[in-house]
Amino acid sequence: MKRGRLPLTALRSFEAAGRHLSFSRAAEELFVTQAAISRQIRELETFLQQPLFVRYHRRVELTEPGQNLLQQLIKSFDDIDQRLAELATRPLLSVVSVSVEPALAASWLVPRLNRFRELRSDIDIALDVDPRLIDFRSGQAELALRFSAHNTSWPRCEAELLGPVTDSPVLSPTLLASGPPLECPADLRRYTLLHEENRQGWARWFEAAGAIEAPVPERGPLLADAALSKQAAMLGHGVALGDLLLVREELEAGTLVKPFEANVVCGGYWLVAKNLHKLSEPATAFADWIRAEFAESLRLLEDL
Repeated sequence: MKRGRLPLTALRSFEAAGRHLSFSRAAEELFVTQAAISRQIRELETFLQQPLFVRYHRRVELTEPGQNLLQQLIKSFDDIDQRLAELATRPLLSVVSVSVEPALAASWLVPRLNRFRELRSDIDIALDVDPRLIDFRSGQAELALRFSAHNTSWPRCEAELLGPVTDSPVLSPTLLASGPPLECPADLRRYTLLHEENRQGWARWFEAAGAIEAPVPERGPLLADAALSKQAAMLGHGVALGDLLLVREELEAGTLVKPFEANVVCGGYWLVAKNLHKLSEPATAFADWIRAEFAESLRLLEDL
């Protein structure tokens, strides 16, 4: 039978009357008249071409077909009622808007974002990939992940340090095999150095490595962020000063190599919000997950 022909109102009337074995009590339950219940059941019996009740002077009894139909309807209506109750009590999907530095989003957050969805499938994350400072006004992100070279205090915001940013030279194994030997840090000056935003990073690293006898080459590509610098290094375009948090998986996979032990801390990643203690529940859940993921990533860096 096509579903469009199902006599749903009549079936509901019959189910109530069958449970109570009373037309009047069915009418009270469904907030209709007893005459309406009687009419619906007679129409259903006409539709089925067989009686569903045996009618006596002051009572009714179900026929065998009526009993069979009632058992099916009770189960079906109970299942429908349970599912509707589940849908009515299920929390609405929440969306947390998060502003993230482009390099951190591309190389660290997005590859592991599905882990958060597995934990909280009721929360969607909307990423605003933008390095610019936000003031968390209405309609903007509720949380931000930011890099700062210093202990920056964002105006009228709260910031929590997630972990340090540690840089070290990285290059492709192909370039290492074909290029000049790297016996000491100063030998890196014979390679093309990839610069991120400015040329100060390499100067800091050479100083930390104790290789200050010659100036840092002022030539070499100047790239916008760490993600582009990492990609250029993997392509063999030169040696990048890699953020170890963002290149750890490439180092483990062997697509990048770290020729020297010397590292330099050049700042940190921060969790920023208008008020970190007054976040919405979904934003609090995401912030806690970010803290745990950063802690695990920093633990894994200890082996590098």
